[in-house]
Amino acid sequence: QLQLVESGGGVVQPGGSLRLSCAVSGLTSDYYAIGWFRQAPGKEREAILCFSSSDDSTYYADSVKGRFTISRDNAENIVYLRMYSLRPDDTGVYYCAAREGRLLQRLCVLPSLYDYWGQGTQVTVSS
Repeated sequence: QLQLVESGGGVVQPGGSLRLSCAVSGLTSDYYAIGWFRQAPGKEREAILCFSSSDDSTYYADSVKGRFTISRDNAENIVYLRMYSLRPDDTGVYYCAAREGRLLQRLCVLPSLYDYWGQGTQVTVSS
């Protein structure tokens, strides 16, 4: 049973930066996928970043390429989402998600394939 706890959301001006954290506990498998999803008001949840240990590769949505990065502190079991050059259309609730087991990177964008979710954290980009 995994538990994910997110932190780091808030209000930021356009062009600003934020770092979101996702503390993951209970992960025992060498094979897993971690995803960051965003849900904007009135829209479906979309994958913005996801990492598959099976492929050791990361997917980036076109909308965040070059602006968002994912990193891991393996000692602390924390996954970070660093966001730069934030825009108003980055506003939404951000969720981290995880699943254990092998998963092809091209499938890590599907929220239905994740078994565990964080509580979500609000990010608002506004002047």
